[in-house]
Amino acid sequence: MKLKIVLTIAGAFMLQLFAIAQTNPLNLEDIYKKNLYGAKGFGPIRFMKDNKGYTTLEYNSDLKSNEIILYSINQKSASKLVSAKQLIPKGNTKPLSIHDYSWSNDNSKLLVYTNSKKVWRQNTKGDYWVLNLTTGDLHQVGASLPSSSLMFAKFSPSGKEIAYVSNLNIYKEDLATHKITQLTFDGGGDIINGTFDWVYEEELDDRDGFRWSDDGTEIAYWQSDSKGVGVFYLINNVDSNYSQPIPLPYPKVGTPNSAVKVGVISSKGGKTKWMNIPGDPRNNYLARMDYVPGTHELLIQQLNRLQNTNKVWIANSITGALNNIYTDHDDAFLDIHDNIVWLDHGSSFTWTSEKDGWLHLYKVSKDGKTSSLITKGDFDVMNINYIDTTSGYVYYIASPNNYLQKYLYRSKLDGSGIAEKVTPSNFQGQSSYQLSADAKYAIHIFENAQTPRQYSLISLPDHQVVKSLEDNHDLKNKMTALGLKPKEFFKIDIGDVVLDAWMVKPINFDSQKKYPTIFHVYGEPASSTVQDNWGAGDNLWHQYLANEGFIVISVDPRGTKVPRGRAWRKIIYRQIGILAADDEAKAAQKVTNMFSFVDASRLGIWGWSGGGQMSLHSIFRHGDVFKTAIAVSFVSQQTLYDNIYQERYMGLPDDNKYGYNIGSPLTHAKKLTGNLMIIHGTADDNVHYQNFEILVNELIKNNKLFTMMSYPMRDHGIWQGENTTLHMRRTMEQYWKKNL
Repeated sequence: MKLKIVLTIAGAFMLQLFAIAQTNPLNLEDIYKKNLYGAKGFGPIRFMKDNKGYTTLEYNSDLKSNEIILYSINQKSASKLVSAKQLIPKGNTKPLSIHDYSWSNDNSKLLVYTNSKKVWRQNTKGDYWVLNLTTGDLHQVGASLPSSSLMFAKFSPSGKEIAYVSNLNIYKEDLATHKITQLTFDGGGDIINGTFDWVYEEELDDRDGFRWSDDGTEIAYWQSDSKGVGVFYLINNVDSNYSQPIPLPYPKVGTPNSAVKVGVISSKGGKTKWMNIPGDPRNNYLARMDYVPGTHELLIQQLNRLQNTNKVWIANSITGALNNIYTDHDDAFLDIHDNIVWLDHGSSFTWTSEKDGWLHLYKVSKDGKTSSLITKGDFDVMNINYIDTTSGYVYYIASPNNYLQKYLYRSKLDGSGIAEKVTPSNFQGQSSYQLSADAKYAIHIFENAQTPRQYSLISLPDHQVVKSLEDNHDLKNKMTALGLKPKEFFKIDIGDVVLDAWMVKPINFDSQKKYPTIFHVYGEPASSTVQDNWGAGDNLWHQYLANEGFIVISVDPRGTKVPRGRAWRKIIYRQIGILAADDEAKAAQKVTNMFSFVDASRLGIWGWSGGGQMSLHSIFRHGDVFKTAIAVSFVSQQTLYDNIYQERYMGLPDDNKYGYNIGSPLTHAKKLTGNLMIIHGTADDNVHYQNFEILVNELIKNNKLFTMMSYPMRDHGIWQGENTTLHMRRTMEQYWKKNL
């Protein structure tokens, strides 16, 4: 009787879900206008320095602003560490909006970043306020300087001063007297102090351009001279009666870079001492710089223009003496890794390299004479989470047996033993972690293709849940009610290699039918589309297309950013756009043989940015396979893109003329036989609208018919402006239905 009741209840629940799925199907308005399926996050979280608690931002509905809440780790208690009321400036009624925050070393002062504004592609400019938790005093840093002009403000080690960049110069402020001291005076125009130009930010992830010494007596900083860098003009045609040119210093392939150098200045002011790093400053990159802890020595990483050699220098900030302590080299290209931690009382440091064929962590002596593996095995270290010098372990993300997933491992810093898997086997998918400073606790974020992100506080190394923070169960129930077909992962053997792929089928899938099939591609070294995660960018978009009668498939070609070893990633060197597009075509042909329901006569492909370039290659060079393509925000000619990215993977243009030519979709535009839609934002500061117009001219010249859509003053993401995202998806949907 009990069993019957349970089955009846379960059956009624399933009928209810089915009914909801029928009456509330997935639609674009719910996805892009109402954000009905957005996952809840948690944080940002800051572990306290005593490792006994953590802080996070929570909304105060009365004051309509966030405040900082302190949670203890071993108890469920919570308290307001900083209330929204404490963040109301004198004479105001509204609290400061917290964009970010940091603490002084003694936790007595809070630095709040607010009113942020965009510089290049990130919000790195704004206002800063300091709250003294002892006195309750709240004052604005740099109050006499222009509003929202400060960048990268940070406490001195003593917490008595604060330094920041404003209008391309570096300033220091005394927090007791509020006296402001300008340290550099030559910033402005072509000279950039304490921050970077567009290409350093975009391709080397360099934004914050100065460092306090540990004793607070000096500040080391980057200076860039952008004179001679080509200026590209974006044109604003929509905000006034006359067009407004927007200048953007942007070094394209083969053109001059900014001349970059590193200098040190006393925190009291005075003359800058420049570190005389050998080599042409316009044809080498000073990609990283930081103080060696407790010293007046700077560790500086210098990449050559080809980005296949990284010279590591020790520069004495007082004497200027230089020593090249280590050099890493790769026959293809090197990536920059931020995993340097000093070990053995400063006599050695950690270093990430692919020199044994896999991406691993090494220990290198300070004189560079000895180097030994810390992590060992035929797998890639995907991310270093924490190097715990106290316990003698490094915690990192790896997945030796499934390239689509991510797990926490740890290895001993002395290189002994084998890699130890920390993530329990029941977490099949992708896990990420934020560890406390004593490595005894972590914030664990888990997801897979069927599970939205789950946040929990765990203990380490036993990985026991201390408390659940957010499990997104409401979203999970919403998605279940839609009755969508789960994403299916599979492999494709194209002869040379076996590729990973996924497939999404219509909700009413019938294996006896033939379906038009859309391939989603990225295909460049910066990313991957085949991942066992929830937030795979266009997941709901592809589910929607499937429910409209399409099969949607994605394949990772060789060269994409997956943990399959150096040979997998570096095979793409000097042939961007060539090998990956060929892999996609072979995979598509193989898929039509593997699955009878895939209609070989109706194959389409689409992608964004690098994926837009691959989509163009696919429709131009493999028109016998792909009949329809949509390319968004694409590079049409590789010499039009920035030099750091393109030269890293293609070499210098004079040395690889063939690769740059055949790897550019523009070269093959005359071969178009199928249906093509191209989409671009006219204010794209990353992949310029110029790429769009040059391709349009080439297609017209060759009498090729196509469809085009431009979005005025939208950037590379094409999201600005009311209704933009929904409109673009509707436009794409209409094109797929009409042509595929």
